[in-house]
Amino acid sequence: MLTLGSTPDNPVPPGGALKAVRTEDGVELRVAHWRPTTRLVKGTVCLLQGRAEFIEKYYETVGDLRGRGFAVVAFDWRGQGESQRQVADAHKGHVARFDDYRRDLKAVEEAVLRPLMPHPHIGLAHSMGGAVAFIGAYEGWLPFSRIVTVAPMLALRMVRWPAGASALARILHRLGLGRRYIPFGTPTSIATKPFARNRLSSDPVRYARNAAAARAVGAGAVGDPTIAWLAGAFRTMRRLRDRRVAASIAIPALVVGAGADPVCETRATERFARLVRGAHILVLPGARHEILSETDAIRDDFWAAFDAFVPGTVVEPTRTAGAYTDA
Repeated sequence: MLTLGSTPDNPVPPGGALKAVRTEDGVELRVAHWRPTTRLVKGTVCLLQGRAEFIEKYYETVGDLRGRGFAVVAFDWRGQGESQRQVADAHKGHVARFDDYRRDLKAVEEAVLRPLMPHPHIGLAHSMGGAVAFIGAYEGWLPFSRIVTVAPMLALRMVRWPAGASALARILHRLGLGRRYIPFGTPTSIATKPFARNRLSSDPVRYARNAAAARAVGAGAVGDPTIAWLAGAFRTMRRLRDRRVAASIAIPALVVGAGADPVCETRATERFARLVRGAHILVLPGARHEILSETDAIRDDFWAAFDAFVPGTVVEPTRTAGAYTDA
């Protein structure tokens, strides 16, 4: 039975609905959705998680969006959170191929977004979710009218020799080792590591909150990725480095980079965004990888940019009556 976890400083946002959604290849996903807390409705924001994330980590963001007049859809990609695994060890961050994430988003679109949620539909994508969103925009299957990407995974800064790591991942994958952890990988979630020298946030309170949430969900906050995930990630980033790919993306996009990001390469983010037609780029000084879990000052700058970019379309509440099923 699917649940939404709660900790004392991270309670479940009230009034939501939880749904199991099955993909075309038979993988069960955990999906949650909420109505706005405002009288008028501006549309729906769908959250696209980064690797190793889970719905519980986004409760504060859900509240921020609902208070702005947006309905919210949040879901766990296959292989993380409470969505189904395709390997026996639930702690492994595994996906057989990155194209499987397209299947996940398509299932959420067909089962929740299209039949239940008010328009316009907007994507808010973090890290790996940003890479998936840009590939979807390029290939034409992204179900959003515009997207906001936060520290998108376009190049990895935490990998010292990316070319060598990419080649090694390809070789090991071809040798049939795709389901194994990356070399020296462990089941420990990055979100539960000590605050000192962490890569994710400079806010100790929010970091502690997320660490408690990760411990509470257990294997839902997966550990290190598998070789197949890493090979797929490098392949996706390599595609997005093609200038022709970026230049052919036409969806309105706000691309927010983290100025002190030790995970993803912010300079690559800036180069990419300059090639995307109509994209707006903002780099937040001092921000680490998880901008939405950063200090109040950094988050305030993010939300100011979001509010300017995503005004939404105000809809009278009578036009969306019956569109939601509360838990």
